Amino acid sequence: MSNNPSHQTAHSSLLISQDSLFTHIRHTEFNRLDQHGHTYLDFTGGNLYPEKALLQHQNLLRSEILGNPHSTNPASLLSTTLVESARAKVLDFFRAEDYFCIFTQNATGALKIVGECYPFDQQSYFLALADNHNSVNGIREFCLHKGGRYEYCPIHYEDLGIDHEKLEELLAAQPDSTHKLFAFPAQSNVSGVKHDLKWIATAQDAGWDVLLDAAAFVPTSRLDLSVHKPDFVSISFYKIFGYPTGIGCLLVKKSKFEKLQKPWFAGGTVTLVSVATPNHYLANNHERFEDGTLNYLDIPAIKTGLEFIETIGIERITERVSQLINYLYEKLKHLTYPDGRPKVRIFGPEDRSRAGGTLIMNFYDPNGERIPFEEVEQRANALKISIRSGCFCNPGIDEVNNCITGPALSAYFSSRNKGDYKDMMAFLGIMRGATRVSVGIATNQKDLDNFIEFVERLQ
Repeated sequence: MSNNPSHQTAHSSLLISQDSLFTHIRHTEFNRLDQHGHTYLDFTGGNLYPEKALLQHQNLLRSEILGNPHSTNPASLLSTTLVESARAKVLDFFRAEDYFCIFTQNATGALKIVGECYPFDQQSYFLALADNHNSVNGIREFCLHKGGRYEYCPIHYEDLGIDHEKLEELLAAQPDSTHKLFAFPAQSNVSGVKHDLKWIATAQDAGWDVLLDAAAFVPTSRLDLSVHKPDFVSISFYKIFGYPTGIGCLLVKKSKFEKLQKPWFAGGTVTLVSVATPNHYLANNHERFEDGTLNYLDIPAIKTGLEFIETIGIERITERVSQLINYLYEKLKHLTYPDGRPKVRIFGPEDRSRAGGTLIMNFYDPNGERIPFEEVEQRANALKISIRSGCFCNPGIDEVNNCITGPALSAYFSSRNKGDYKDMMAFLGIMRGATRVSVGIATNQKDLDNFIEFVERLQ
């Protein structure tokens, strides 16, 4: 523990500065945490839904008659009205007047639309940050299958931030390539690092289209698309307010809408189609990419969830989350054994002002040996502490943190046709994975102190 009382007092006072508001929210909207004695620290994995929003949506379903939107009967028209009201709310929330909002099954579904429909060809180039979720990494396969090329921009080992010089070099290195797509996360789903949104305009000025993965960023930070204007943005709504799951969206800049070339059509995506002749006309708006019947019973809950966030204020949430994660960071980084050996190694920047409410870490026993993340999670589970462990669908971060080289990885993949992380660890002789802790609206200081006490007892 830290021996600096003033440091501890400063962080405690930061937590208390908005304590009445968030204490009220915890008591009224998330009281089930205290009723069950549950410490929930996996907000990056999935947010918790507020009780008020859930009841409001249930009341809508109980009181109204809702039907498949693809009709003009009264039940269908009401569904259409509610869906379009939710769509309008999304565009308003993100200040996205110049965008189409396409509802998808999740953020991965949004990313798949871009990968499947972006006009990759033999002259195309896909550039991604080494810090990306696998749902972004997978877009490289669409590019490769159409004859294009891809490359990754590295991140720094020390702070897990972008290698600025290398990214500038890579953005300038493909002057003759056509249909160039650059993808990066606004916030890392693993380290919590917030990557500078200035790269959107920098890449566009160099002739690139930009895909911004905003899934980990928007739950606790303002994304203003009237200021920063990526061409494509992926979002997951349960990450923001917990309910419903199974709905995300792709925001597409209207000026780039026609660039996405849909390779097929489905119910709801066409204005006219013929069987006698090989002809069809695709819809000219969001409907083009909303295959089949929308989840019209759950989509109205998106408006309710966003309104809940607005009653608190996204900037206030940003400040609260920063206070919480700074408190946790300061406490954990000072935990040591009697001989001075650290109990915890936290990856990423020491300056947490450039990161969100997520920490990634490893734990060590008194001999300095890493405690397997599976064991850490199992011991946390026994105490009703929900954390997450593994590689978090982001192999780039894990490879950097564990200093795993390209040649070593190539040797492994060339030696077999299938495998998993345990098999890879046995082959390389290198431990992989880590523990991730993330905070959110419902987190209070008691939750953090419960986790800190848990870590103190680890050995």
